[in-house]
Amino acid sequence: MIREKKSSPIPGIPMLLLTLVVMAGSIWALVLSARADFALGGIGSVVVLVVASLMMAGLKAVNPNEALVVTLFGNYTGSLRDAGLWWVNPFSGTRKVSMRIRNFESAKLKVNDADGNPIEIAAVVVWQVVDSAEASFEVDHYQEFVNVQSESALRVLATSHPYDAHNDGQLSLRQSSSEINDALRHEIQSRLEKAGVQVIESRISHLAYAPEIANAMLRRQQASAVIAARQKIVQGAVGMVEMALEELSKKNVVHLDEERKAAMVSNMLVVLCSEQATQPVVNTGTLYH
Repeated sequence: MIREKKSSPIPGIPMLLLTLVVMAGSIWALVLSARADFALGGIGSVVVLVVASLMMAGLKAVNPNEALVVTLFGNYTGSLRDAGLWWVNPFSGTRKVSMRIRNFESAKLKVNDADGNPIEIAAVVVWQVVDSAEASFEVDHYQEFVNVQSESALRVLATSHPYDAHNDGQLSLRQSSSEINDALRHEIQSRLEKAGVQVIESRISHLAYAPEIANAMLRRQQASAVIAARQKIVQGAVGMVEMALEELSKKNVVHLDEERKAAMVSNMLVVLCSEQATQPVVNTGTLYH
C-alpha cells in the first residue's frame, strides 16, 4: 500500500527568476553570435535557451487545500501540500488532488429492510481526501469509488435494521436516527479507508416506505397508535376503579357485595374508556330490591 510522503521541491520564485535571466542571456548571446557570424556560439546559445525552456516546465503552482502528487519515471516521489509556486524535476509527472471537504448525496435507493418491507432510502455523505497517494494509486477514480461504496454501505445498513422498532431497545431506521447515522458513517469509512478518504459525516436524507405499501403501512401505524393509546386508557381506568373501591371501603361510605362491586366496576370502566361522553341513568331509589 502506497502512503503519502512529503516531497522536497525547490522554491519556485528563485527558479523562475533564474530561468528568466538565463533565457534573456541566451537570447542576447544568440543575437551577438549572429552579428559576429560565430556559429558555435549561436549553437551554444540555442542549447542554453532550450534547457531554460525545459526548466520552465518544472514550475508548478499549488493552491490552498490542494495536493500535487509527483512521480518520476513511474515511481512515486512525494506530494506537495504547501501552497505556492514550486519547482520540480521537469521530467516528473504531476497530478492535482483536491483536499477540500465535499459532499455526496445518493440517489433514492429501493431496498428491503430487515423485516422484508420495501423502502426508499437516501443519504448525504460529507468526505474529504486525507491521503493523496492512496487516492491516486490505490483506487481508480476515487470520486466514483466514494459514490459506489457509499450507496453499497447504505444498502447494507437498510437491510440490517427494520423501518420501525417492534421491541424496546431495538434500533430502527426511523426512530434511532443518531445511532443509525453513526453506524452508516462507520460502515462507509471502513470501505473508503483504502482510498485515503475520511468520512466526516453521514446522515439519512430520505426515508419512506415504497409507494406500493405506503398506504398499508400507514394504516398499520395508525392501528398501532390506537392500540397503544387504548392500553394507556385501560391502565388508567383500572387504577381509578381500584382507588375508588379502596376509598369507599376505607371510609365506610357504603358496603357492596361482590355482585354490586362487579356492576360498579363495569359501569366505571364504560364511563372511563368510552370514546364518547356517556349518559348515565340516575337511580333515585334504593340500591336493593
